This record gives sequence, structure tokens and C-alpha cells, in this order.
Amino acid sequence: MLLEINDLRVHYGKAEALKGISLKLNEGEIVTLLGANGAGKTTTLRTISGIKWPTSGEVWFQGKRIDRMPIHEIVRMGIAHIPEGRRVFAALTVGENLEMGAYARRHKQEIAQSLERIYEIFPVLKVKHRQLAGALSGGEQQMLATARGLMAKPILLLMDEPSLGLSPVLVREVGRVIKDINQTGVSILLVEQNARMGISLANRVYVLETGTVALQGDAKELANDSRVRKAYLGG
Repeated sequence: MLLEINDLRVHYGKAEALKGISLKLNEGEIVTLLGANGAGKTTTLRTISGIKWPTSGEVWFQGKRIDRMPIHEIVRMGIAHIPEGRRVFAALTVGENLEMGAYARRHKQEIAQSLERIYEIFPVLKVKHRQLAGALSGGEQQMLATARGLMAKPILLLMDEPSLGLSPVLVREVGRVIKDINQTGVSILLVEQNARMGISLANRVYVLETGTVALQGDAKELANDSRVRKAYLGG
């Protein structure tokens, strides 16, 4: 088991955002979290990556408990978090953004190899490596945010709404990139409002409702579940 969450409860002040959720992710899987706004999807990712500490419950990664660990230690263990809204360093160049992604790594030759691999996956970033990140299009900024996460050389990649605000053509491109990343051996926990894409990419799916796990199971089976089709796939 690569990632295991047990009875996780998280509060923002008095408001309980997660109400005892449990989930698992095996090595090599893509697991998608579905749910309406406020269901607890982003909070789940933020708690795994150490941005938010839980009120109670446990988060285990590769057999080691990581809840309440410092963020930089979680990154060094192999978890990279790509937050919603792209959030690139707009005043830095594309190349400088990618260097920031590798800040916790020490071996220059391995970093250079990772950079070459990034440019193979995202050729547009190689062309624009000297351009300011703030001048990129929305789709290019999403590619850069994803590439920056990959520069950390993650074992597990947490992706929050990677298709948000993108055109249908770019949504398909993001889906292709996620598949390519997974095929390199990186496991992915994906939060995605585009339920059709999220389910099509996943091995397994968890549906969150107001901080609880309402449904879970094999992605193909849930794609045919009447409740999922009605709520997320248009009937």
C-alpha cells in the first residue's frame, strides 16, 4: 500500500471539513476524488501534503505515518502537490520555475536528466524556457505547474483540478499528460471537477459528499452506477 488514510477528520475553526474519511492508493494507480464544491477534496490533498494538519486520524505513506510532519520532509519522501489554480511564480522564467520544483534535490546530474524528460513531455516549455511564467497562456501555465511538481521526482503526485478553466482541446491534452506521467511509474491522486475525464483516467474512484466518502469502487463500475451518472455524468 503506497498511501493509506484512516478515519481522517479536519477542521477549519469550528467547521468540520472531513468527517472521518478513509481511503487507499496502491503503487502505480490513478485514484480520482469526485464531489461537489465543499465536499472535502482539496482539504484531503492539503492534509496529505502537510499544508493542513488533521484534528484526528492518520495518513500513512510507504508504511510511515506522515500527518503532522513538516511539508519539506513530506516532499523529500516523494509526495508532490500541484494545487488548484496553477499558481506559477509569475515573475520568474519557465526555467526558474522548474528549478524551484527541484529545490529539495541535491544531485545536479539527476536534476538535469529530469529536466530533459520534462522537456520531452512538455516541448512548449523548452521553447519558452526563458519566458516569464506570467506571460504564458492558461494552458501553458497548467503544464508548467505540473512540470514543476514532477521536478521534485515524486513517487505520488497530488493534482487538484488540473483541467479547471481550460478549453476542451487543452483538457484532452491534460488527460494525455496525466496518462503519460502515470506510465512512467508515478502514482496519482487526482481531484477533478470534470468527472468524465477523472473517471476515464482512474483505476478507482472515491465520491466525497460533505466531508464523507459516499461511494467508492472500480472506475469502470462507478461509471455505470446510476447515482454517479445522474450526479456527475449528465444522466
